[in-house]
Amino acid sequence: MKKLLTISMLTLLAVALFAPVAFGAEGTSDPVKLNYYAMASLGCAIGIGLAALGTGIGMGHGLRGATEGTARNPQASGKIMTTLIIGLAMIESLAIYALVVVLITFYANPFVK
Repeated sequence: MKKLLTISMLTLLAVALFAPVAFGAEGTSDPVKLNYYAMASLGCAIGIGLAALGTGIGMGHGLRGATEGTARNPQASGKIMTTLIIGLAMIESLAIYALVVVLITFYANPFVK
């Protein structure tokens, strides 16, 4: 299973890296621009994927701690819930910051003079 996952990830990476070269029209666009946008797209995809993964793990740990705390002390569930909601909002803000950086990277045009 691990070998199949590794092969599929390497294949996906190869397709992502070589797709702009395969679909690019010959002589109609600047290869530097094409390479920049290909790498920016790949970087944006990896960046938002890692941000979503990290925030998902963080939210899972927070939720697990809140449910364990509520199970141990049901009378404190109100305070635990309030702290949990504030913590989840802070964690989600990290994903939104990553999304903003990704969108700026993706839509910024460094070739405008």
